[in-house]
Amino acid sequence: MNTGDTAWVLVSTALVFAMTIPGLAFFYGGLVRRKNVLSILMQCFIIMCVISLQWVLFGYSLSFGPDTGQGIIGGLKWAGLNYVGGQPNADYAATIPHSVFMIFQCMFAVITPALMIGAFAERMKFSAFLVFTILWATLVYDPLAHWVWGTGGWMRNLGGLDFAGGIVVHASSGVSALVLCLLLGKRVGYQKTPFRPHNLPFTVLGGALLWFGWFGFNAGSALAANDLAANAFVTTHIATAAAGLTWALIEWQQHGKPTILGTVTGAVAGLVAITPACGFVNPMNAIFIGIIVAFICYLAVAVIKAKLGYDDALDAFGVHGVGGIWGTIAVGLFAEKAVNSAGANGLFFGGAQLWPQLIMAVVAPLFAGVMTFIIYKLVDALMCARVKEKDETIGLDLTQQSEAAYTVIE
Repeated sequence: MNTGDTAWVLVSTALVFAMTIPGLAFFYGGLVRRKNVLSILMQCFIIMCVISLQWVLFGYSLSFGPDTGQGIIGGLKWAGLNYVGGQPNADYAATIPHSVFMIFQCMFAVITPALMIGAFAERMKFSAFLVFTILWATLVYDPLAHWVWGTGGWMRNLGGLDFAGGIVVHASSGVSALVLCLLLGKRVGYQKTPFRPHNLPFTVLGGALLWFGWFGFNAGSALAANDLAANAFVTTHIATAAAGLTWALIEWQQHGKPTILGTVTGAVAGLVAITPACGFVNPMNAIFIGIIVAFICYLAVAVIKAKLGYDDALDAFGVHGVGGIWGTIAVGLFAEKAVNSAGANGLFFGGAQLWPQLIMAVVAPLFAGVMTFIIYKLVDALMCARVKEKDETIGLDLTQQSEAAYTVIE
């Protein structure tokens, strides 16, 4: 074991923890109306609780445990962290304790369903949300993690590359988020009355925490304190900067003024897009990935959503779904073995990596979308997923948590 590698992955674990709470909680919390901010904070916080327990009990074993055959799912040999202790597991990380790898991956399992909150914000019953989240983590996230990252996973055997979760985390949650918002329907008054963010400083704070924590998310996925971690750190930062600036410039050209909301949204899109590629591309190509994702996600958020009229409340699909799919394809274009000898060369470097990336970019989101549809229909039939119209009008803070974020003194 290497103490430096162990220390780096433990720190990275803490950074990824901070991405969900408080990072994503503040980012999404600032974007909803004031009567729903506590519901967002509660959803993010409770996901940290329930998915951490699910991961220890059986989620980690299903995701990374010994394959049961055909590369579809891991078995239950590691359930309850059986055989997961202080010694390294050479299949995943040879220089850090197995338990450290496990808890690092736990934070990925936590944030993935939390990203979907942005699509169905302000209208889903808390009890239904809780049951749906546990089922989705078990039936969607765990199989996908095994396909792409698990030893024997069929996408991994196919040669697909996803350094830190473009497909497993972002594309899966983004497409699932779109399915959810379509099934739940639009919020009461959507496109009839303005739904303005109640606290943009919260959103900026959350966005900054996401950027900060993302260094652990991406660079930590090297699972060592080495040159690959350094490359992932640099490409993560530079792609994010390029995407944030590009989004601001697009708004400036389209509307006469750049906005802080647009700039932060662009930065998050850059973080999403570089996630699968950060350990396979050089910094200059990371800039291209960031610039392109800003254009693609702006089109999805500002044009396509408006024309089609679906209520992706906080643009979970427009940023994470679209950005994650683009980042996965970008690996097939820009990856080079000069950056990561364990990877492959993309199309622009004479390699054939684009083919497995395209397969992942189609099959994984399709699987996530279909499974989300099935899980939602089951939960809705058992307990009715959407809150009553009266409760939605009052706000989820009072009707689901019996609390108010702000007290008005007259």
